[in-house]
Amino acid sequence: MLTLGFVSAILADRTFEEVIDFASAHKFGCVEMMCWPKGKAERRYAGVTHVDVGTLDEASIDHIQHYQEEKNVRISGLGYYPNPLDPEKEKAEHARSHIKKVIAAAAKLEIPVVNTFIGRNPSLNITDNLRLFAVHFPDIVKYAGDLGVNVAIENCPMFFTNDEWPGGKNLAISPAVWDELFSIIPDKNFGLNYDPSHPVWMQMDPIQPIYDYKDRLHHIHLKDVKVYKEKLNRVGILANPLEYHSPKIPGLGDVNWGQFVAALTDVGYRGPCCIEVEDKAFEKSPEDVQKAILTARNYLSQYIPL
Repeated sequence: MLTLGFVSAILADRTFEEVIDFASAHKFGCVEMMCWPKGKAERRYAGVTHVDVGTLDEASIDHIQHYQEEKNVRISGLGYYPNPLDPEKEKAEHARSHIKKVIAAAAKLEIPVVNTFIGRNPSLNITDNLRLFAVHFPDIVKYAGDLGVNVAIENCPMFFTNDEWPGGKNLAISPAVWDELFSIIPDKNFGLNYDPSHPVWMQMDPIQPIYDYKDRLHHIHLKDVKVYKEKLNRVGILANPLEYHSPKIPGLGDVNWGQFVAALTDVGYRGPCCIEVEDKAFEKSPEDVQKAILTARNYLSQYIPL
């Protein structure tokens, strides 16, 4: 059935072992582990490295695999969310190169999926970005397929504030775009790391895509969102999105989680469902962060038993 876990980015200051220990102590079945290159983060929740794919050797592979077994917590996927279509060529090439390193690490660690972004040149329209995608992504997906690894794209637009204006930094924003992506790359190992919160604030149905893309669901994120109608009515949908919505932990926003989990079970999804904490109300202290994860766990356990 479904396996409840969380995304490790929220525990940025903890080691791999401490993240697994926390998951084990609180009865989680899995964790999505962040695999950013070592260095300074450009935004919140980025730059977190719990599995360093650049230094992965036989000893560290053995340690990571055995630690999962010892604690009865598995890594659901390796996560790295850059902009592989960045207008700055050097940044884009670096992102695509590191994605391949993460894919290679996943194969060595026998982890089935790598979660990432398509990326986007924010100043170009969707059609022109699709052309960029067609140039740069088929090679990445084929490389992953040859190694037996799935590539799962999160459906976050990466458009929140002025620095991501006007088009956002991730192309995979809607079913219409997904159809184009899957037409260009029909490989079955290429699919979605689906997060229902983004369709909600974009005024779309978050449930129907589960039925329409059931064969492309490689990983699930559990994040909620609160849309403030009075703010939306004032600024409109063309405003920067954080002017009218806020990410929340599951149960404190507008996602209907009963319908969401029902849809997953309807289509026969059997895999990881990882809580993603990006709720500013729970970021004042490490204790707040822990409460956020556990509050979300407690709420979701009525639908996904521990």
